[in-house]
Parts: sequence; C-alpha cells; structure tokens
Amino acid sequence: DKYVNIKTFFFSYKSFLFRVWCSPTRCLDFSVRRTSSQTGKDAEGAPPGNLRCRPPPVSPHTHFLSLSLSLSGSSVPAESHIFLVERKQAKMVKICCIGAGYVGGPTMAVIALKCPSIEVVVVDISATRIAAWNSDQLPIYEPGLEDVVKQCRGRNLFFSTDVEKHVCEADIIFVSVNTPTKTRGLGAGKAADLTYWESAARMIANVSKSDKIVVEKSTVPVKTAEAIEKILTHNSKGISYQILSNPEFLAEGTAIQDLFNPDRVLIGGRETPEGRKAVQALKEVYANWVPEDRIITTNLWSAELSKLAANAILAQRISSVNAISALCEATGANVSEVAYAVGKDSRIGPKFLNASVGFGGSCFQKDILNLVYICECNGLPEVATYWKQVIKINDYQKSRFVNRVVSSMFNTVAGKKIAVLGFAFKKDTGDTRETAAIDVCKGLLGDKAKISIYDPQVSADQIRRDLAMNKFDWDHPIHLQPTSPTAVKEVTVTWDAYEATKGAHGVCILTEWDEFKRLDYAKIYESMQKPAFIFDGRNVVDPEKLREIGFIVYSIGKPLDPWLKDMPAVA
Repeated sequence: DKYVNIKTFFFSYKSFLFRVWCSPTRCLDFSVRRTSSQTGKDAEGAPPGNLRCRPPPVSPHTHFLSLSLSLSGSSVPAESHIFLVERKQAKMVKICCIGAGYVGGPTMAVIALKCPSIEVVVVDISATRIAAWNSDQLPIYEPGLEDVVKQCRGRNLFFSTDVEKHVCEADIIFVSVNTPTKTRGLGAGKAADLTYWESAARMIANVSKSDKIVVEKSTVPVKTAEAIEKILTHNSKGISYQILSNPEFLAEGTAIQDLFNPDRVLIGGRETPEGRKAVQALKEVYANWVPEDRIITTNLWSAELSKLAANAILAQRISSVNAISALCEATGANVSEVAYAVGKDSRIGPKFLNASVGFGGSCFQKDILNLVYICECNGLPEVATYWKQVIKINDYQKSRFVNRVVSSMFNTVAGKKIAVLGFAFKKDTGDTRETAAIDVCKGLLGDKAKISIYDPQVSADQIRRDLAMNKFDWDHPIHLQPTSPTAVKEVTVTWDAYEATKGAHGVCILTEWDEFKRLDYAKIYESMQKPAFIFDGRNVVDPEKLREIGFIVYSIGKPLDPWLKDMPAVA
C-alpha cells in the first residue's frame, strides 16, 4: 500500500524522516508526516506534506538494516500516533565492467565503496583471475585496494565469469579490456590492437535486451567510439546504445588515492539529447564523491585524444629530463639540482622530472606508438617523428645504463654476478609490463652476466616469463639477439635483498622501492666482491655515503665517480 500504519510509536517530536537499508544493496527512502490518532489529520503544529532529506552517509559495514533519523520540533505529550509513510523506491542502477585488470578492478571497487546503492559486477573470462579477486590474495598489488575490496565484496561488489548474464542485466557497461600494440598486419608495431574491444562490443550487442550506456575505459585510438557504434547499431535489435569515453588517469602505486581524490574525471559523449542524457547519468555516479568542478564533459573525440595526449606529454617530460641527465654526466652538473631549479618555474612544475633508467608500464610506450600511427594515418609525418623521438630517448637511456655497467666493470660482465634490486616498472606495484628492468637484464645477460634479482612484489615465475618473452621491436631493437632459454634458467630470483647481493660484483637498483633506501649497505658491501659497484638507476641512495663505505657508485645524471671518469667513454 501507499501508506503504512506504524503501530503505537511514542515520540516527543513533531516529525522525522529516514532511509531504510533493507539489504546490502537496496534502500527505501521514506518521507513522513505525523497525524493525530483521533482525527487522522496533521498533528497540531507539525509541518504538513512530505518531508525529504539528503541520503545519510552509509557505513561500508551496513548490513541488512540500518536506520538513520533526523528529528526536529518541540515537545508534545506522549501519545499514540499514526505516521503516514510514503515509500519511494528508485530503480537500482547496475554497473558491469568487462575486464578485471589493473584499471577495471580498482575503479569498480571504489565506485562500489562510494555508491552503496549501486550494484557493481566485474566480469572476466579468466576463471583464475576472478577466483583471485574473490580470495584473500588479489591478482594485483595496489596500496589500499585490499581494504576497499574487503569492505564492498559480497555487499554491492561482485566478481564473476558469467559475462553474458551480467552484461545483459547492466544499465551501464564499462569496457576495460587490453588494447596492446599490434604485432602483425597493418600498423604492426604502432597501431592499437582492438581485437578484444571488438569482441566485447559484439558480445554486448548479442546479449543485450534493454538500452545500454557503453563506456570506453580502456585507452583507445581517436574515433574508436564511432567504430563501436557501428557494430552495436548494426546488431541492435531495436536497442538503443550510447557510447561514452571515460578514460582513466590513474598512476599505479597510487591508484586508490587517485580514484578517491582525482584531479579530474573526463566524460565524453555525443552532442545529442540522448548523448547528453547518458553523460549526465555517468556524471551522477561520480558526483557521489567527486566535486562537480572536477567532472569535465567534452565531445567523444576530445575525450579519446585527451588520454593519449596526457600520457604522451608525461612520457615526454621523463625523456626530456633523461636527455638532460646524459648531458649532466658529461659536464659535471647534477640532474637533481637542475630538475629542482627547472621545476620551481610555475609554468613547468616539479612532477615527472625525476631522471631514471627509463619509463615503463603498460601505457606510455603503447599510447605514444598509437599516437605516432594516428599522426601518420592523418598525413602528419613531422608530428609522428616528434613523438617517436620520446620513445627513442627512453630506449637510449636503458641502453646507456647497460653500457655504463659493462664499461665500468673493465668492459665485461661475463661470469660476474650482478644483483638487480627491483623488477617492477615502479614502486608500490607488482606490474612488470614494459619495465626498464627487462631490457637492462637482457642486455647484461647478452654479455654473459649471472643475474640475481630481488623485488618485493614480483614473483619468480613472472620475472622468468618476462625475460623469456621475445619483445616486439617497434623500430630499432636494443638487443640484436633474444635471451636464450639457457640464460633465463640461470637467472636467480630471491626474496631477500641481502641474499641477492651476496657475492655480487655489482648492484643495479632498477625500482625505487622505499625499502632500498633503508638497507644496511655496509653489510652488503662486506658480502660483495671487490671492487664493489652500485649502479643506481632511480637515484634512490646517497652516493657520497656509499662512497664512504667503499662502493664505486654510478647515479643517473650525477657527477661521475673518479673511477668511472677513467673508464672508456659510453656510446
């Protein structure tokens, strides 16, 4: 019934209003007015009509029934009253995300946490991956992620391999599938491979029975939405689809904080009434925790290109400071001091000005190559060449680091143990995609070095898979020969930095894990062969303190150790 008789309540208040959570994911909003039990009319002095309230914040630990009251008014004698309660239940929004990887998993977990009235399901065809998301051992490492998942999983966050069922039931479908660089055919080595995206679009068209909002979460080339629209509309069966671009701007290692407090949320859609309505629907999801002035809306093509442009410019800054680091070593300047001075310019800023052995991760190289291909296809060869140079400098930096190691150690590392500290592409993640450590290790293995690797978050199996994989050379290969299976088998992976460095001739720091700053380097020095070398590819340690211990130290972009100045020049 529209009105419900609540029996014999004794309150000394004129009115109240509340929201009832009747399950982990469903709620009822009630507006209440009190009437006299004798007359059925509004009680004297009580405000007539329906009362509304802003939904109260709900604890992630809410279970099955939680009541939030907002009371107002003056005292009246205690008596029995009838409360007229109007029930208003909105249709629950259901979100499905295709792809349970580094983007889909964390993003959906935070949406579930911040939007307890929305049901969020992450689907993937990998049973192993989904099983990991449903276990205590999540498939990816990200600070804060485990806590968010534990709060929401089983309440309004679910992980499933039943892809078609949840896609069919969803109102909003995020597509967060892999878009790697093509390795064969037209555009091989540069163009994005949209095989997984096309497959997802065709599946959505096949199983959908109601109108859908389809959201591009993966990084895709400009005009991908147009291609997806054609697939969906030609298989629509009378169903309406709206395509939105909502690129992620997460940094691995800080992804949860980036999601909690984003610089911006970008939503691109068609400039039609239906398109604007879809944009508004997604905007309302993010508005549960993101300030309105940080939610940017654009057309589809601007949103798609903005993601590629953002990654290209960030990578460009890294390659720029790495190019300066080579000049610093040649002139005696200190790249940290140069970067600090440059970063104090308010037009430039200090972020992404840390010199290193090179950038990695799943996005930067892939997205720049995609941008290069788009430029070439649009008759812009000069622009393509400009962006291609960003990757060439990155490759040069890795090659230069390997050459520095070899030349410093009497121009050969054959048979020498080299300890590698860090294999992930950056700290606070276990992601090894395009990590600089792969190329550095392959370069040293190519010179017959014996490699011992320690990384706190990367498994031995993952390291061996990465080193055994034949990397597709997009332009000019760093390594002319692939790593031999025999060499990979001889790589040692340890779970202790001191074990990795024991008996080593040199140490290469390739990931900026905080624990590497706190190691007892005097203890490490005592266990190493002499002379003992440290090659700091992340500028993690204090070179002067290490030299006092007895190390010969090379730090990216820092004044060279006197020993290194006497070594052959590095090409």
